[in-house]
Order: sequence, then C-alpha cells, then structure tokens
Amino acid sequence: MILPVSCNIDLDFDKAKVWAIISKPENLNLTHPFCKSNISLSWVNGNHRDSLEYLNGVKLYRDFYKWDEGNGYELKIGKKNGRESIVKWKLIDKANSRSSLTITVLPNIYSNKNKIIYLIAYFFVIKPGISKYLKSVLNGYKWYLVNESPVPRNHFGSHKWFS
Repeated sequence: MILPVSCNIDLDFDKAKVWAIISKPENLNLTHPFCKSNISLSWVNGNHRDSLEYLNGVKLYRDFYKWDEGNGYELKIGKKNGRESIVKWKLIDKANSRSSLTITVLPNIYSNKNKIIYLIAYFFVIKPGISKYLKSVLNGYKWYLVNESPVPRNHFGSHKWFS
C-alpha cells in the first residue's frame, strides 16, 4: 500500500510558458529551493534522466518514464540501486492565460512495513513532510516565473529532510 501526497499551485502564466520551464534540462538549479545541483544525464529523444543533489548532500536520481509533451510527465526517483518513489507532474490550462501545476508523490518509504505502522507514519511523518516539501518546490517555480531569477536556497523555509 502506497498512499499519494499531492499539492498544486495556480500560476498567472500560460501553460506553454510553464511547460518551457518544467521541461527544461537542469531546471531545478533555477527553481528548486533545496537543490544544491541538478545535472542532466540524458535529455534527448524521450530519454530523460538526471540527478538531484539536495543542500544536505543527499543525491537522488530521476528517470522519466512517461513524457506527455506540454501536459506533464511521470518519473521514478531514488538513490542509485535503491528503492524508488513515483512522482507525477501535471500541467492544466486555466482561463485568462493562467495554468495550474500539480505534483503528486507516491512515496515508497515505509511501504514495506505493516499497514498500521505505514498509516501512522504516513499521516504523522510522510504526508506532512512531503506536503511542506512540495509547497516549497511549487513556490520555487512561481518565484522563478515572476522574478526571472533563481530561487534563493531555503527561501520558503528550511526542510529537515533536504536542507
């Protein structure tokens, strides 16, 4: 059993402009408040892979397995040869040249524990921690779109898992 954690943000930018940012190689260097470095390992012909090193030194690898041009993508993220979580990015058109960006994480952490332990961990640790993280990430994209400059690190507050 793996329960999702989802957050979204409404943006005063059209879908095409937001897509241009979220689909750009190494975009996390510009938009992610907890990113120390984001390195593209492959970004051609439907083969998208990169690495993400957080401010605290944790390094994860992202492998994009579904790419829906202009609308979003899905990826697996995890340590090299480790357990992976699934992350889904979805971009929706809204009225008046606005858009909405949603990130959903299916976290693999504690999923191998019994259901009661997993549910306790999910509601008291996993969901609050990932929600705080996703809100900061989404606000990083908004910051970058509004200011056209890289988001300052830990700009929306530090995070005990990633700062």
